[in-house]
Amino acid sequence: MASKRDYYEVLGVDRSASADAIKSAYRKAALKFHPDKNPGDKEAEHKFKEASEAYEVLSDTDKRARYDQFGHAGLGGTAVHDYEHMRYDDIFSMFHDIFGGGGGGGGRRGPSRGYDLETQVQISLLEVAQGCQREVDFTRQDVCETCSGSGAKPGSKRRVCSTCGGRGQVAQRGFGGMFQVVTTCPACLGQGSTVDKPCPTCDGSGRGTKKRNLTVKIPPGIHDGQAVRVRGEGEPGEQGASRGDLLVYVRVKEHEFFHRRENDLVLEVPVSIAQAALGADVEVPTLFGKSNLHVESGTQHGQVLTLKGLGLPDLQGGRQGNLLCQVHVAVPRRLTRKQEQLLREYAATEDHTVSPIQKTFFEKLKDYLVGTESAAGGVDDKAGAGKSAS
Repeated sequence: MASKRDYYEVLGVDRSASADAIKSAYRKAALKFHPDKNPGDKEAEHKFKEASEAYEVLSDTDKRARYDQFGHAGLGGTAVHDYEHMRYDDIFSMFHDIFGGGGGGGGRRGPSRGYDLETQVQISLLEVAQGCQREVDFTRQDVCETCSGSGAKPGSKRRVCSTCGGRGQVAQRGFGGMFQVVTTCPACLGQGSTVDKPCPTCDGSGRGTKKRNLTVKIPPGIHDGQAVRVRGEGEPGEQGASRGDLLVYVRVKEHEFFHRRENDLVLEVPVSIAQAALGADVEVPTLFGKSNLHVESGTQHGQVLTLKGLGLPDLQGGRQGNLLCQVHVAVPRRLTRKQEQLLREYAATEDHTVSPIQKTFFEKLKDYLVGTESAAGGVDDKAGAGKSAS
């Protein structure tokens, strides 16, 4: 698969460009490469869709931040439209505010794409590692089954709107007739047709509420807050336009032992003073069972030991993360008499000058005590002088 160009390069703007500059650059590119101006030009068609994809990401604060930090890989699992397979009128309807309602081509815009819907599922960290499926139930506005979406009573038909003549818009003169203001037709609400006998089921709207049940596949490696897009499961568009999508947002339950850091898992592993000092093999939990962790002699508190390949998979199908075991040296709260005796015997053999860290601490402590004594002496001298003066 061909690699994608940098989105800032596509729109011809700097990485520090403002939102207005990005919007202006996209408008120029979309109008320049629109298929109506470049009939049969596949290169222009590709650039038109490429610019639309770049604008969708860079105009969204969260998506832009992820893209700036991680590039295209940072958008994995986020909702980005598949522009290569979308109709041009759908693309323009998505950015209706940029083109002033005309889509850059003048005249009445085409039927709008249906609305996207959102729902949410919760999964475990193990399901993140393996991938899973979830059944989702949701309610959407759908085409009325009685009138097949026409809004007309069965046996009757829609007729051309007499107010706008089927255009869906009406023009009115303003400011002494100097210019025209085009607005949506109030009679047909922009549809271009009306019904004499409305459908009794939907009352002429052509829509009705419908419950829907789907099985959604959650890919391995998905992150908390990311969404799986199920295409065509949103609400129907206007006059046969494409349906919207269903966005299934994923929430990942907190785990009892593991904390996620990108594709790695972090585990706190308690070890005794003897295990840290002498070394040991410690049994630790993983998402897939148990594993052996080798603790080298002299391991320090807070040190991180890595078990490769026992983390989470990358969402883009890349490497497997690792299990990062952070060692916590546990100091016993209570000792038996024998343990205390042995520890005191060991303490008597300690040389505090061996470790550079301990040497620095004791040197600082000595300097601090000397300074404290000097300061205390100075205070006493002043106090004595004051008494003598009095």
